[in-house]
Amino acid sequence: MIAIVVALAACGDDASSASDGGAPHDASVDAPPGADASIDVPSKPATWSPRAPLPAAQQETAVLALGGKIYVIGGFLGNSQPTNAVNVYDPAADTWTAAAPLPEPLHHVNAAVVDGKIWIVGALRSLAFNAAGLVIVFDPAANTWTPKPGAAMPAGSERGSSVVGAIGKVIYVAGGFRGGAVADFSSFDTETESWTPRPPLDAPRDHAMGGVVAGKLYAIGGRDGTIGGHYDRVDAFDPVTGAWMSRAPMPTSRGGGAAAVAKGLVIVAGGEGNGDSATGVFADVEAYDPATDAWSKLPPMLTPRHGTGAATVDDVVYVPGGGDRQAFGATAVVEAITF
Repeated sequence: MIAIVVALAACGDDASSASDGGAPHDASVDAPPGADASIDVPSKPATWSPRAPLPAAQQETAVLALGGKIYVIGGFLGNSQPTNAVNVYDPAADTWTAAAPLPEPLHHVNAAVVDGKIWIVGALRSLAFNAAGLVIVFDPAANTWTPKPGAAMPAGSERGSSVVGAIGKVIYVAGGFRGGAVADFSSFDTETESWTPRPPLDAPRDHAMGGVVAGKLYAIGGRDGTIGGHYDRVDAFDPVTGAWMSRAPMPTSRGGGAAAVAKGLVIVAGGEGNGDSATGVFADVEAYDPATDAWSKLPPMLTPRHGTGAATVDDVVYVPGGGDRQAFGATAVVEAITF
């Protein structure tokens, strides 16, 4: 599952999953043993609730918030074929509309928002998972995608399924997949449209989760190129020092989950590679507080999923689509967690 601040996973055939009757789950926020009690969790219980489903099952997508709406970009449809679909969710109306499609079908898309536009900086193509170093920009006002062939990733650094985050006008792309997991780390300046190599991750990681908080990029979990080879590792990159720093590990090791930032916390939901589940998918939801370097548990997902991302509007985190079983298993389910 990609991440976008997104994340992603590998993929089989069509299967949709409904939530449990549409009833939201109320559950108090519980800190795991040893967790810092000062973590900035909400005073009221966090709750999950179903929202209007996607127009079609869609997984291995990029998910971003822009202009108060949620964009779901590319991925695989329920027939396991790559798609160029771009669907837009309006939380106020609880409705979906179609935006201009991508110039070509792409999945495991690396994407970030800078200056009111969506920048795609690498992706994967076809069922062969070929790495593409393309750069494409979406202007929501014009509803158009503009390829930037002169700004493509340098040869040999192409990848999708990375941790992506924008700090100012610079987009950071950590790890990813290029014929296997890679440790590559680089940044893209959206003003000069140029790439800069950065210190690599500690080890090759694809399908990791992450987000940007207080000017630092967090790379969370991920895997070694195999579904079961996942990590609990957490690392933070500081552009000021130009270095990575190891942080408190995630309680539930996993890759291919969804991640978003809300109220200063990085929320990680779902994932793939769960040996204790018949579906191979995690329902676990955990919150990381960079201020205290501590994790806390949140209520589990109503519909466990992997292969999607998450995005936040007005402190509500939305998780659209994804796969409800390991590898291919796209669903149209959309759920949101409110703090």
